[in-house]
Amino acid sequence: MPTDPLSPEEARRYSRHLVLKGMGGAGQQALKAARVLVIGAGGLGSPVIAYLAAAGVGTIGIIDDDSVSLSNLQRQVLHTTGGIGKAKVTSAEDFAGALNPHVKIVSLNVRLTPENAAGIFAEYSLVLDGTDNLATRRAVAATCEALGLPLVSGAVSMFDGQVTIFVPAGPRFGDLYPEDADDADLPSCEATGILGPLTGVIGTLMAMEAIKLITGIGEPLIGRVLTYDGKGGRFSEFSY
Repeated sequence: MPTDPLSPEEARRYSRHLVLKGMGGAGQQALKAARVLVIGAGGLGSPVIAYLAAAGVGTIGIIDDDSVSLSNLQRQVLHTTGGIGKAKVTSAEDFAGALNPHVKIVSLNVRLTPENAAGIFAEYSLVLDGTDNLATRRAVAATCEALGLPLVSGAVSMFDGQVTIFVPAGPRFGDLYPEDADDADLPSCEATGILGPLTGVIGTLMAMEAIKLITGIGEPLIGRVLTYDGKGGRFSEFSY
């Protein structure tokens, strides 16, 4: 379905994109036509949602069944003290709508399961996963693979984080995370803590990769993992 042309207000809003070589009007129209699903409105979801909304992604679905708590606010920058107790998807929708009224936000205040994932994902052309447990991440990856959807995947722990992309016919989730890996073997945020800005670094990189996939700009992180050592201030990369 053709996308409506940019309005004069949108042209002013996205002017730095429109003059950007490689992006221009075609890239901005691709963003406007895109339907993107963000799984999790927490530490990683916050910068992802903020930057995709600011960039003008036409439809952003947000799925999360949690509510805002005080301990979230150290890193989950979509939410505020006044929003404690509010559903995270509602808080995220309020933020994104205030930032860019040209973006349609679809709030899904439900728990993602292997049973409901396919029906939800089928409405979108790209998925970004910011969840914090392997069981959900496996279900997300399996559903994306079954539906032929690209998946931008981010993960954080303590001072470190990583980003990669899974695409149809490319390296699979199981190539990176062995089947015998279990959540019990991984440190939890509640037990070990996490430095707030780390989620901003990784979530922003996830948004960057999503925009690259939508517009065709650059070389996405397909089959490559970009890692960030927050304490050392170093990025590195490996293939899988």
